[in-house]
Amino acid sequence: MSRIQLVCFDLDDTLWPIGETMRAAEQHLREWLAREAPQLGAPDLPDWLAWRAQVLKQDPSLRHRLSELRRSVLLHALREAGYLEQHSEPLAEAAFQAFLDARHRLTLFPDALDTLHALRDANLRLAVLSNGNADLRRLGLDHLFEVILSADALGVAKPANAAFAAVLSQANLAAEHCVHIGDHLDDDIAGAKQAGLAAIWFNPDDKPFTGSHPADASIRTLAELPTQIQTL
Repeated sequence: MSRIQLVCFDLDDTLWPIGETMRAAEQHLREWLAREAPQLGAPDLPDWLAWRAQVLKQDPSLRHRLSELRRSVLLHALREAGYLEQHSEPLAEAAFQAFLDARHRLTLFPDALDTLHALRDANLRLAVLSNGNADLRRLGLDHLFEVILSADALGVAKPANAAFAAVLSQANLAAEHCVHIGDHLDDDIAGAKQAGLAAIWFNPDDKPFTGSHPADASIRTLAELPTQIQTL
């Protein structure tokens, strides 16, 4: 019988592919700004990177709080373009919401929902620990998870031990009873292993392993997960 009681998931590129979605969301934001904030127009990537660097220099604590960072960068950009305070703040929030709506136009991996239900049917508890800012409530998935944490809320990101410790604290479990699943060899696998959790590498493209901490298992599809957990 497996020692695992809690299964903790990364989100982006683990429960759904994120690359195309983020590219579409960024383009949607540029088009929104060109239309709704013509003094700013549609900034190019170098502009965004420069504004981001300036905002982070002023407030380094925003580095792992992606939603507040994007809001702050938008506000900074609008002020740089000449918008007054009474206009820049509501414009920045509206722009952020336009981006967030597009960022949540996601398509789950085909076996994601069935896998989540199979794990719950096996009386396993589910958690989320993400460095991104996806909102499971927007996706109608929040009811499946007992613990939902993000770097956005915590102010600390994987692979920091504190991020994984927050999951264990909320679940009231020792690390030995938790497994973390993710696609990133440093943030997910090394981070989990250093915090004392088991780790399963989600590797749908069958990439060669180049991480510093070996995973306890590797899967190419989420459907393999329930069986792999039983071996831990």
